[in-house]
Amino acid sequence: MPYPTPLLLGLELSGTGTHPASWRRPDSRAEELFTARYWVDALQAADTAGFDFAFLPDSFALQQRGAVGRLEAVAVAARAAAATLRIGLIPQAPVTHTEPFHVSKAIASLDFASSGRAGWEPVVSEGEAKLFSRKPEQDARSRWHEADEAIDVVSRLWDSWEDDAEIRDQPTGRFIDRDKLHYIDYSGDNFSVKGPSITPRPPQGQPLVAVRAAEPHSARVAVHRADLIRIAAPDSAAAAATRSELRSAVAAAGRDPNRVRVLLDVDIHLAADPDHAAAEVAQLEEWTPTTAPNTVFHIGTAAELRTLLRQVETDCAADGVVLRPLALAAALPQLPALTPTLRARLGLPRPTSRYATA
Repeated sequence: MPYPTPLLLGLELSGTGTHPASWRRPDSRAEELFTARYWVDALQAADTAGFDFAFLPDSFALQQRGAVGRLEAVAVAARAAAATLRIGLIPQAPVTHTEPFHVSKAIASLDFASSGRAGWEPVVSEGEAKLFSRKPEQDARSRWHEADEAIDVVSRLWDSWEDDAEIRDQPTGRFIDRDKLHYIDYSGDNFSVKGPSITPRPPQGQPLVAVRAAEPHSARVAVHRADLIRIAAPDSAAAAATRSELRSAVAAAGRDPNRVRVLLDVDIHLAADPDHAAAEVAQLEEWTPTTAPNTVFHIGTAAELRTLLRQVETDCAADGVVLRPLALAAALPQLPALTPTLRARLGLPRPTSRYATA
């Protein structure tokens, strides 16, 4: 009988934190936000803590509040690839105004740079058409239909080189076997791509694709295309119901639900004790009031967070969680306390000492 798969742990690195006032904290390092050192430090901390993957948000739109401006997420992930060892790097890359050929090449290159640790979270662009002047604004259905096609094109381009297409035959001077490069000849409603890619097949073959099932159109794409499906839910019971529905939909789409992982977003703020954590969140809210998130929320200590994670696992609420720190600087020092042991990763219990008294 196989051991149960341990809960996957992810971390979302959203600037100085998901709260728009997080940059005002003295420890935010907001002045370093556009330096490589800031991102490398954060990703190394998550890597050392044993997190399975890091999500890097991106968008063509400027933030409306808080720290304004962004670095390109794929480039950040590529910079951090050489400075990390095991953590998966999953940048967002918008598809609404981006050619899938370019996205395919960028993520494949990241997979090579990270020795097979790349993923990709496709996102759509709303209200950004005027930045490009190429096409009119689209509705949600149209945006996600286009995203579905883009993911299909990208995955086909990753497969357009066979694994052994590079032969490097010095006597004949043939570097590749051109018979093992394939046209994808894709023709859809939004893209017409002949291929093949100009980048060899990535180390993973197909880097993982993560999609947020935030509404019906994105959920449909997630069910048909994603390896990782991200969800938000107000509590474990609602998350468990959503996970069950998604797994059923994945099976109905002809896919094996055991090969798809459902990840629950958990907004967090960590401090040495619950009172300090609550006071720090109150300060953030005094600076910039926000609406309560429609997801599981933890304000407290790292030990209490571990209890919450065990509950998520016990309730089968998700296959993993994505922690979303309100203030990244407050969370990073606490991350080593979340590191799973080797036994935990294998799903093996911690044995009780034979000499312990009852």
